[in-house]
Amino acid sequence: MFPLSDVIPSRTRPVVTVTLIVINMLVFLYQLMLPGPADELFVQRYALVPAWFSWPTVFTSMFLHAGIWHVVPNMLYLWIFGDNVEDRLGHGRYLAFYVFAGAVAAFAQLVINPFSTVPMVGASGAIAGVMGAYFVLYPQSRVLTAVFVLIFFDIVEIPAIFFLGVWFLLQLLSGVGSLGVSNAAGGGTAFFAHIGGFVVGVATGLYLRARDRRWEPRIDQW
Repeated sequence: MFPLSDVIPSRTRPVVTVTLIVINMLVFLYQLMLPGPADELFVQRYALVPAWFSWPTVFTSMFLHAGIWHVVPNMLYLWIFGDNVEDRLGHGRYLAFYVFAGAVAAFAQLVINPFSTVPMVGASGAIAGVMGAYFVLYPQSRVLTAVFVLIFFDIVEIPAIFFLGVWFLLQLLSGVGSLGVSNAAGGGTAFFAHIGGFVVGVATGLYLRARDRRWEPRIDQW
């Protein structure tokens, strides 16, 4: 399944979401222009390496990607789900939430594999936070999805709560399955970063829904 768009239009301009996408793509294009050794040094300097932990890299690593098939799906997911969450939170709080979710996601993976020397890169953890918030805030939404089964292809609308629920379940199962498996040789997917980010998003969404219910005007009937 490959998401194409959701069905809920944003009421405001998603300036933060667009800015984040632009920054990520510019950094990726810069990486592409670097010769191999220079790119490796760039990644080593700005990626989060658990064994050599550095606070600044918790944040700089969110804007690095390992390849075209890493950055493009990430930016697509951010574009589909980010505008509505930004709409709900407001621009400033959305940016703070995005960075916080990405940081928690990084620490979730770091706790699981604290001695790894493999650089951690990508916006996936922060975007997982956006997806978790969308999961709670817009359960009635649907995701326009391209479905491929062997030679069969179709575009269908899938309930967002199902699409994101299946995504999270796959991350959870993959994360549990990866426990005890070393990826020091060539890296891999930081499943626990996805899990940690998603949980932050769900918690944020639940808080917002509870707050909205608390401030709903009461009407006494008589």
